[in-house]
Amino acid sequence: MQALGTHLLVELRDCNKALLDDVKKTREFMVDAAKEANATVIGAHFHQFSPHGISGVVVIAESHLSIHTWPEYGYAAVDVFTCGETLQPSVAADYLARKFESKNPSLIEVKRGTLSLDGKALPHKPAEGEAISYDRAEELQMVP
Repeated sequence: MQALGTHLLVELRDCNKALLDDVKKTREFMVDAAKEANATVIGAHFHQFSPHGISGVVVIAESHLSIHTWPEYGYAAVDVFTCGETLQPSVAADYLARKFESKNPSLIEVKRGTLSLDGKALPHKPAEGEAISYDRAEELQMVP
């Protein structure tokens, strides 16, 4: 089995609440995290909510980084989704944990696009007319 991408689900708990509500700093940290991980930044969009909280995404050539903050709880949910061999998603996650001063970070790694290609190297996109086997699709289910 090979995977098209790696998706890190990053839990940043016990963070600096002021940083989690600073849209300028949050954008800076997210873009810098992408660069630290060797990503190619395409663009970024962030929104400040009222009375507090931020949602934002950094689009990278290799996929994206996203964040949703709850300053009132000192918490941020971060996704780092990447494909390719040169990017280091855990570097981005570690960078963000440090920058937001998380005292209790954790992460879950999920391999996305797990495909069986009968021993062939995994191309970024399948060749014209090539069939892709999703041999574990029957195992997928919604989790309440």
